Amino acid sequence: MKIIVLGAGVVGVTSAHHLARDGHQVTVVDRQPVAANETSWGNAGLVSPGHAYSWASPTAPKKLIQSLYKDDTALRWRPNADPRLWSFSIGFLWNCTTKKARANTFIKAKFARYSQLMLDRVAGETGIAFDRTTRGLIYCYPTQASLDAAAKRMAVIIEAGIRLDVVDSRRALEIEPALANSQHKFAGAIYAPTDESGDCNLFTRHLADWCAARGVKFQYETTIERLVMSGGRVERVITDKGDLTADAYVLSLGSYSPFLSRTARINLPIFPVKGYSMTIPIEGRNGAPTIGGVDEHTLLGWSRLGDRLRITSIAEISGYDTGHTPEDFTGMMKAARALFPDGADWSKAIYWAGLRPMTPTSLPIIGRSRHENLWLNTGHGSLGWTLSNGSGAALADLIAGRKPEHDIASFAPRN
Repeated sequence: MKIIVLGAGVVGVTSAHHLARDGHQVTVVDRQPVAANETSWGNAGLVSPGHAYSWASPTAPKKLIQSLYKDDTALRWRPNADPRLWSFSIGFLWNCTTKKARANTFIKAKFARYSQLMLDRVAGETGIAFDRTTRGLIYCYPTQASLDAAAKRMAVIIEAGIRLDVVDSRRALEIEPALANSQHKFAGAIYAPTDESGDCNLFTRHLADWCAARGVKFQYETTIERLVMSGGRVERVITDKGDLTADAYVLSLGSYSPFLSRTARINLPIFPVKGYSMTIPIEGRNGAPTIGGVDEHTLLGWSRLGDRLRITSIAEISGYDTGHTPEDFTGMMKAARALFPDGADWSKAIYWAGLRPMTPTSLPIIGRSRHENLWLNTGHGSLGWTLSNGSGAALADLIAGRKPEHDIASFAPRN
């Protein structure tokens, strides 16, 4: 078939890769000049099945309320008049029960592990390099009480088939010696030896180049305006560069998917959650970490990407603004420098902010829409990098009429 993939982020490009492997004639369309130039540009870099918890949890409502009067919270709710924000917020709160949080986490973690296996397969088939580190990730806790609570909470992740080890502070320093320089003191950590890290942007761009060399077409700097429907099918896509037609269409526009889906009378429960990141050159610093992880007290994430250090934090539920100022990163920079004082050349940080396409359940939307030839692969939230390769493989299975290798019934579109 001739298939058009709408969106050249990591989810769109992995979809194109798997569809092309099946022999389809694939074209990828995106408004950016290159692949992975929006959400896939500056994410945490963590491939983290061992941390695939649902954001909607029993503790989340308290954190959201606190964010209304505290400026230093990592999870921030900024209500405004946008009805889409309120619709998402209500759906999010509906999923904050213990039962729903556990179920969504279990589903998400199992799929994350499958997707990681697909990443390994794609990396092996293509040979592309993306500053990959496969020695695990470490999640650090400041007190024994918080570590004990995390050890209890991780049972659902272990049940999903992922290995997690509770380690004391001594063992944590053996795993990541750079933590010895931290001004923070940790009671211990949860070590996920099968988790990993890598540069999502590098991976996506190199995979796009690999696909292009094998016949996949990439139409960049093309703004997708709307879908034209006829008889329960997509007839064509209207863009600023002219109309495009195909036998099937895949919607992978991340946070912007709902805008296009509405032109097909589909209301997707996706809303952006803004995240902030810094990318800093290491430049020979001896105190740089060797593996990625998360400081669970400040919710600061980090990953070692070759000769660079990626620092991420903050989840801001407010809207579609991606603007930022140096002052927005003051708290992050302070926490990062306290964690790794000699970890990088902090004076050369590159600042970035992007939008995570969140659903109230924290689960992606993958499958055929109610229109015969319109397929959805979107809404991956904070784990787009982790879930991307499994999502592309599963979507290709569905389009080919095969039973997916991994059960994705929970990700089926609702309308």
